[in-house]
Amino acid sequence: MKRVLTALVLFPLIVWVVRWSPLWTVYAVTALVALLCFYEYSGIADGYQAGQLGPLGYGAGLLILVLPSDGQALLTAIAVALIALSLALRADDLRAGIQRAAFLLLGVVYIFGCWRFAPLLARQDRYWLLYALVLNWIGDIGAYYVGRSLGRHKLAPIVSPGKSWEGAAASLAASLIFGFFFLRWAIPAVTPAVALALTTVANVAGQFGDLCESALKRGAGVKDSGTLLPGHGGWLDRVDSTLFTLPVVYLCVVARAG
Repeated sequence: MKRVLTALVLFPLIVWVVRWSPLWTVYAVTALVALLCFYEYSGIADGYQAGQLGPLGYGAGLLILVLPSDGQALLTAIAVALIALSLALRADDLRAGIQRAAFLLLGVVYIFGCWRFAPLLARQDRYWLLYALVLNWIGDIGAYYVGRSLGRHKLAPIVSPGKSWEGAAASLAASLIFGFFFLRWAIPAVTPAVALALTTVANVAGQFGDLCESALKRGAGVKDSGTLLPGHGGWLDRVDSTLFTLPVVYLCVVARAG
C-alpha cells in the first residue's frame, strides 16, 4: 500500500513539472533529485569503505547538469578524475584512496551525467521527457506483480535474487503497450515500428540500470539506497532504470532528427 500511495503522490507532480512547468523548474527539480541520488550513492560507496563522497562530487555534478555544451560537461568530468586522483595521493592507504577516487568519478558520471539528458529531452519535446520517465515505471509495475505471482526462473540470482525472466518479460510487454500508444498519441510523427523498437531498447536499458544499481547495493551489503520514498526505498532505487533510459532515448531522438 505504501508503494501505491507514494506513486499516487509523485506521479501527478512529476507530470506537471515535465509537461507544464517552466524549463527552469525542470532544471531545478532535476538538480534536486540528482543531488538526492548522489547522496544515497555516497552512502553505498561508504559500504565499500570508500568513505562519504565530499563536496567535489556535488559541485562538479551540478556543473555537468547546467553547462550549456557537452564539451564543457566532458571537461568537467575529466577535471573530476584528475582532481580525485590527485587527492588520492594524500591517503595513508593508497588502495583506499584510489578506490574513493574511482567511486567519486563513477558517481558523478552515473548520476549527474545521466540526469543531464532530462532537461535536454525537455528542450526537444516535453513529451519525450515524459515518455522516458514513465516508460520503465510502467514496466516496473508489470515486473513487480507478474514476477511476484508467476516468476519461476531467476534473471540474475547473484545480483538480484527477486528478479525473474517472467518479470522482465512483463516489464517489456507493459512498456511496449505504453510506449506504442503514448507515442502514437503524443508524437504522431513516430511510426509504429519506430515506437516499438525505441521502447524495446529503452526498456532493456532500464532493466540493465535496475540490475546495475542492485549490484552496487549488494556489493555494499545494503538492501535499499535510502528511506525517503515509503514502499520504494530511496530515490536512487526509484530512478535506477531511468538513469540508463534517459541517455538512450535522447541519443535515439537526436539520431532520428538528424
